[in-house]
Amino acid sequence: MGSIDDLRETMARLRGPGGCPWDIEQTHKSICDCLVEEVAELLDTIDRDDFPHMREELGDLLLHVVMHAQMASEAGHFNFDDVAREINDKLIRRHPHVFGTMNLPNTAAVLNQWDAIKAAEKKNGPANEGIFKRLPPKLSALLLAREVFKQIDKKKLPAEGVVDESAVSSLTKGLDEATAGKKFFELAAACRQAGIDPESALRRHIGQVMDAVEEKSHAPAS
Repeated sequence: MGSIDDLRETMARLRGPGGCPWDIEQTHKSICDCLVEEVAELLDTIDRDDFPHMREELGDLLLHVVMHAQMASEAGHFNFDDVAREINDKLIRRHPHVFGTMNLPNTAAVLNQWDAIKAAEKKNGPANEGIFKRLPPKLSALLLAREVFKQIDKKKLPAEGVVDESAVSSLTKGLDEATAGKKFFELAAACRQAGIDPESALRRHIGQVMDAVEEKSHAPAS
């Protein structure tokens, strides 16, 4: 057997009769905090280019994939092979320029085709209730802001008077990772001194932006 099969067999043994009481007691929800922690630890190794530690943290993350798949298999929902097959089929389907005959000469064309294929696929999960694609509620406010603006920009949503795109473009000029990090830190520090929770402040503003853009999209044409 390969290493993946060895890991799957180990997990099945841990959760099977005579296995580990802790592993047997776990549910999908009970290990969510551990999953978030493992992702954070992996990101730290990536930031530090710590490859030996990165290998270890990738293993810890893979453990969660295997464990969730084992739980789902025990309940008759799906198994690890189903998970691997679905993502493999998706990669092949969304890369017709590699696995088919389509010619996509650059990254922009690839991303446009990816979005077109994705839009035509059957959607799992909750349906969108408005013009914005549903985003994970546990996403940090900063990532949520980025994704909301991405949708406004890509879908050409009516954000005039809601988002100052000229100011955004002005900030983009000369912006690099170090400068952005410095500005974010200074703003977070200023919020600390002003008694403002930056996460809550940004999340509330994002909600206001989404509501205003949603309202404008439904307004009758003048």
